[in-house]
Formats: sequence, structure tokens, C-alpha cells
Amino acid sequence: MYKERGFTSHDVVAKLRGILKQKKIGHTGTLDPEAEGVLPVCLGKATRACGLLTDKDKEYRAVLLLGRETDTQDVFGRVLGERAPETDEEAVKEAVMSFVGEYDQLPPMYSALKVGGKRLYELARQGKEVERQPRRVRIHGIVVERLELPRVTMTVKCSKGTYIRTLCHDIGSRLGCGGCMESLVRTRVAQFCLEEARTLWQIEAMRDAGTLGQAITDVDVLFSSWPAFSAAEGSEKRLYNGNPMRREELRQRSFDQAPEAASAEADGCFADDPKRVRIYDSRGRFIGIYSYDGKEDRYRPETLFFTGAKEQE
Repeated sequence: MYKERGFTSHDVVAKLRGILKQKKIGHTGTLDPEAEGVLPVCLGKATRACGLLTDKDKEYRAVLLLGRETDTQDVFGRVLGERAPETDEEAVKEAVMSFVGEYDQLPPMYSALKVGGKRLYELARQGKEVERQPRRVRIHGIVVERLELPRVTMTVKCSKGTYIRTLCHDIGSRLGCGGCMESLVRTRVAQFCLEEARTLWQIEAMRDAGTLGQAITDVDVLFSSWPAFSAAEGSEKRLYNGNPMRREELRQRSFDQAPEAASAEADGCFADDPKRVRIYDSRGRFIGIYSYDGKEDRYRPETLFFTGAKEQE
């Protein structure tokens, strides 16, 4: 989905329930109401993948406004102080790039994190500030796209749990003039990019035109970097029942050949003992994610997306 400004992530899910007439829907990582961009949404049994997608790296395009500090660390909050940035472009670039790598980031008070059972933003709205513990985040890379002081437009690739508002605040603090986030667009979550994202209104139009399938991605695409295996002949009943699978019950799967050809491959495909694999039945239907149990020398189901006798018919 493309979450537009003014909507919360919860708003998007609620409106989708009405458009799709489906109750079981979940999003994969909150975006602030004033932020916009990529918001992967899971439908039906794919909601079991929400937590896995939340853990993925993300990419943002942000505009940092130097010389202003606010209580929310963005331009929509109460101004705490303003100071003209007395610096040059090279010093700004150096300060921005100094945050590439790991650093301990203090979560903002206006965030959904819980302390003592209460959301931080709830406490902040009551005028309360509580002690928070810094969290280690990783900034994989920053590209300064445009530098027109006091504004800095940059693309940030980062780990889960990174607050871009706080990154903007921290850059401003390092420069000694303060800073806050003026705008934010999430451009990528894992393999889901901005160019493929659709607004609620586009989804509604696709539903009416009968082309909604073009907007839906098969859930196994999320795990395409993990090794794929099919159940060997005679072992599918155990697979459908959610039982652990032994090595000899699995065959490495190739998506460039028919399932029966893939099943005929020689043994020895477990040489590297991958800890997580995706498993399919002989008809190519995705069953789920399995984790390797070294003690039992078996693969145990971690997250199942295809179960039950009715689905087999």
C-alpha cells in the first residue's frame, strides 16, 4: 500500500477491511500520520508474516530542517528553540555521514513504545517525560540528495526500529543548531518499493474493475532468499499435518523446472544445514517456513501458511 499523509497505519487497515470485505488484515510497521509511503499489508493467513516483515530493513527519503527543535522532533510539534544554522555544506555533509553505521538512538517521547504499560506518546500528551533506554540501530547508508540550507534532503537505509525523526534531531544536535524532520516518505520495505505501491483509492478502483489480483503478492515471495524444498513422495501427509520433516523427506526445489524433476534431484542438498527454509508440496503450493533442529536433525514448522484437509482438496 501507499499510505497517504493524514492517515494512520491503522486507518489504512480499517479502510481496506471495508474495501475488500475481509476481516483478517494486518500492517507490517507503523508510519506516523504525517509520513507517507510504502506500507506492506498482509491478508488472511499471510498476517502470520507481519512480524517477519516488521523486522526487515527499510529505506526512507527525508527532509531535515536545520535550526529548529520541537517536542515531536518534526515540524508538526511545539517549537522548543530556533537558531540559524551557522555552518557550511561540507560540515553538514560530514555530520550527516557520521551517523552511518551503528549508534545508540534514544526513542522519542512521541512514539508508540511502552514504558510502564503506557505508550510514550500518551505520557507526552500529558506533559510527562520519562526515562527511556537508548536502542542500538544501524544506518546502512545515507545519500544526501539535495543540500539547500537550512534543508537537507537525504535517502536513508536503516535497520528496524530506527526513528528518522530522531536521526534528524541528532544530526542537528551534532551541528549545534538543532534540527527536526520536515517530511518523510518510506520508499522501501524489504523488496516492496514505492513504484509498486497503491493508494486506497487505487485499490478500490482495481476491486471494481476486477483486477485486484495485480496488487497481491504471494506470501512466499517474502522468503525468496531462503532455500526452497519440496516434500518427497510419500511424505506429504506429514507435511499437511504440521509434523517435523526429516532430511530424507525433503528434496531441493528448483523454480526453473517441474516439481517432479526437482524431486528427482540427488541427495546432498543439506550440506550447509540452512537454519530456515521454505517448504512446498509436490504441487508447488507453499506450506510454510521451517527451522532446523540440530539435536533432532529435523526441520520443524515455524510459520505455516497452508494447513488443513480442506485446503488440500
